[in-house]
Amino acid sequence: MDRFPIAVIIERRRLDNRWADEAWEAVGVVPAFDDAQPAMRQIVAETDRDQFRVGGFALELFRDEAANYFLNLSSPVPKVFVMWRMEGGVARPATVTASYGEAARLLDSGEQVDGVPMSREIADWVGAFVNRHYEPAPRKKIRRNDPLAQDREKP
Repeated sequence: MDRFPIAVIIERRRLDNRWADEAWEAVGVVPAFDDAQPAMRQIVAETDRDQFRVGGFALELFRDEAANYFLNLSSPVPKVFVMWRMEGGVARPATVTASYGEAARLLDSGEQVDGVPMSREIADWVGAFVNRHYEPAPRKKIRRNDPLAQDREKP
């Protein structure tokens, strides 16, 4: 297992809507080698939105998820997936992953997951892991169900 320390950037947007006053969304992840503090720190304060930096996370890579990391990196825009929950009226990131499969499992279980663009530094790190551990599944020949194949084989 490899680990890459990161911080999550989460945004609260104010809405002019009768059903909801605000919307929360993870909007980025940044490397956090120098600051792994889990405290939520406000980094942007505007009239219509606020952004917070939440540290203390590590992107962890596992060998059995290498195929899912490969799929992520081969997509047009690789992503880091952030699962978050509302706690006391504030969105709190709970886990981060680079695996398509893990993100899908989280979504299937009803969790809130946002995909944010993966930085070049993180993509290079995930790519090195994939190069070391990913082995494509061997291709299997598929026999077609051709009803006339037997007639063609007879002289």
